[in-house]
Amino acid sequence: MKDALAIHRWLLAHQVHHEIVRLPRPITCADELPATISAAPERCVTVTVFEVAPRIGRPFVVAVVHSLAAPPRPGAVGGLLGVRTVRHAPAHLVNEATDYAAGLVGPLLLPEELPVFIDDRLSADTDPIFSAIGERHAVLTMRALDLLTLLSGKTVDLRAPGPHAGLEAVAQGH
Repeated sequence: MKDALAIHRWLLAHQVHHEIVRLPRPITCADELPATISAAPERCVTVTVFEVAPRIGRPFVVAVVHSLAAPPRPGAVGGLLGVRTVRHAPAHLVNEATDYAAGLVGPLLLPEELPVFIDDRLSADTDPIFSAIGERHAVLTMRALDLLTLLSGKTVDLRAPGPHAGLEAVAQGH
């Protein structure tokens, strides 16, 4: 599993200014970050993993990097991919696909084979952002611009379901 030390070493190797901050209390998921560190949800970045069932072929998972203020809807992801069904991936698939603890998936060091989409609403500014790093007691903070520069993935518009979003994707209730 990924942890603070692996991320810290990787960021040092890339000469990126960052800080690993110890949390005042442990968290069980990234959704708890704003309340735990008194930060706006727009400044807290997390990763949601979806299980996708295409019309033809085997199911697969995709990751979406987004702020806590704007979680992606399964229908929007389904519309983007033109797939039959989309649902939040169960914890065991999240752990396996990301090498992070489910609920605490960070946006950095995701496996190369994992399709990653970056919500275009993330602001590429110089203000600090916060993200989970796979640990309950620590969080990563760095400039938003630096994070977005380091992310590998495709930047996409996830504001609304696209023309291919089937009722199945929307009916997943997330």
